[in-house]
Amino acid sequence: MTAPSNAFAQPSISDLTAFAKAVDYSLMDRLTPDPDGTSDGNDHQARQVFSGHYVRVKPTAMAHAEYISHSQALFAQLGLADALVHDDGFRQLFSGDLSQAPAPMLRYGWATGYALSIYGTEYTQQCPFRTGNGYGDGRAMSIFEGVFRGQRYEMQLKGGGATAYCRGGDGRAVLRSSVREFLAQEFMHALGVPSSRSLSLYVSKSETAARPWYAPNSNSADPDIMVDNPVAISTRVASSFLRVGQIELFARRARVNAHDHALPELAAIVAHLIEREYPSEIDPNLAFHQQIIELAKSFRTRLSQLVAHWLRVGFCQGNFNSDNCHAGGLTLDYGPFGFCEAFDPGFQPWTGGGQHFAFFNQAAAAEANFHMFWLALRTLLAKDEPAIAQLDEVRNGFKVEIQQQCQTMWAAKLGLSEFPPQLFRQLIQLMTQTKLDYTIFFRELSHLPKDIERLKKSFYQSTSAELDQQWQHWLDQWLDLIANEKPDLNTIKSKMQLTNPKYTWREWLVAPAYEQARQGDYSLIAELKQVFNDPYSEQEPAIEAKYYRLKPNHFFNAGGISHYSCSS
Repeated sequence: MTAPSNAFAQPSISDLTAFAKAVDYSLMDRLTPDPDGTSDGNDHQARQVFSGHYVRVKPTAMAHAEYISHSQALFAQLGLADALVHDDGFRQLFSGDLSQAPAPMLRYGWATGYALSIYGTEYTQQCPFRTGNGYGDGRAMSIFEGVFRGQRYEMQLKGGGATAYCRGGDGRAVLRSSVREFLAQEFMHALGVPSSRSLSLYVSKSETAARPWYAPNSNSADPDIMVDNPVAISTRVASSFLRVGQIELFARRARVNAHDHALPELAAIVAHLIEREYPSEIDPNLAFHQQIIELAKSFRTRLSQLVAHWLRVGFCQGNFNSDNCHAGGLTLDYGPFGFCEAFDPGFQPWTGGGQHFAFFNQAAAAEANFHMFWLALRTLLAKDEPAIAQLDEVRNGFKVEIQQQCQTMWAAKLGLSEFPPQLFRQLIQLMTQTKLDYTIFFRELSHLPKDIERLKKSFYQSTSAELDQQWQHWLDQWLDLIANEKPDLNTIKSKMQLTNPKYTWREWLVAPAYEQARQGDYSLIAELKQVFNDPYSEQEPAIEAKYYRLKPNHFFNAGGISHYSCSS
């Protein structure tokens, strides 16, 4: 998988007035606002939202905002001049102050409600009213939707203050979590994994928020101290922020006829999802029931491919609930995520996540989310038995689809044209038995070594003669399969090295970046951006020495490094 190209035309937008002209609020123009909401967005108290697709909300400006970073790659993609990020009006806008937003921009944004299902089970306990009507974007709000160079993008502040869905929270994000999300989204994009993107990151020089976290050198499973952390606002960008949980919310209401407009609201948001995320795949001239079936097929493929990508690069979405499952097949919500270092199929970085969201269980979690999506779509088909039968067939084919996508991915990681089931099972057994680094192992394998000495660079501890013999036997079998491939060995090496990244996310190297940022030093963030922007290449020796190495022993079981809470 090659990194996305950054070759774009010269920027055409160099001031905020030109930026504002790109605005096109398709969601607010075509969907229904909460009828109980305010017209100006002054709506910051937790309350129940009974109907409507969105709530108008005005961000809470962050005091004394200071620039930390922005994505040069995304700016180039959008046609924005890099200098724009230092413009006072731009900084004001993306640190939560819309009071001077130039027309035709509105001076408020919007937040959305959604339902929560965990592994296919509906929950309402996380809603303070125990009804599900208070669950949604508690500290995220979209402030812009527009078209740049023919593509539609939505821009969402993370940490922009309380909304009607805040559930009693302050609506802020702290610097630690904001740095992580800012870096992770762009890293995933560079890895070739579908993801929301990072536009900008600003920090307050005077406002802080207290969050539970880990004491220095703590080995506690749960946070053991309260930490005052600077608040920050990152802006994330996607084609939309429509989630499975959003579709699910309206289906729940329609099934119980919660109000007179429940079923039309479900139909409207599904139609909007098709328009926003699947315009090139679903013919708008098809009958709506047929569009629904095509939507299920397309989403099944995208979701399966997404999970295959996650496994390929070692990513674990620690809370892959329906509300964190993007309905267009993007990686979304970088909270309790992590990247597998010491290989473990049960790797789970979030202390509250449970094994059902562990690294190798993500396919099953995806199926549970797809199940809720299927149930929601089924609600729209009423008693159309032929359409229901087609939709059910799509649902029943999910397991086969994701298995095929994952097997194709594993074959590519191994440099093979076909998936070798027995050899793969042997490999996973050896990888589990041997404490090894997931990324370094596959990168070293990409050099097609004849013996296991090169692979030992990924081993965390010495191995026995018997284990070495087992590894060599596996390697010999694999090399025999490689020899039967049609491309020459150099082509196989190149393809493997574009599938297996050289550099990965290592929490023990990222944590110092946000710790230094608290002191006003953003240099390590800039360095990580540079490394993460080119994860498949052989970078300079100093970078390799620092970032292509095993996790030091003292970071194992370290709170905030090997595991962490969802506190953000």
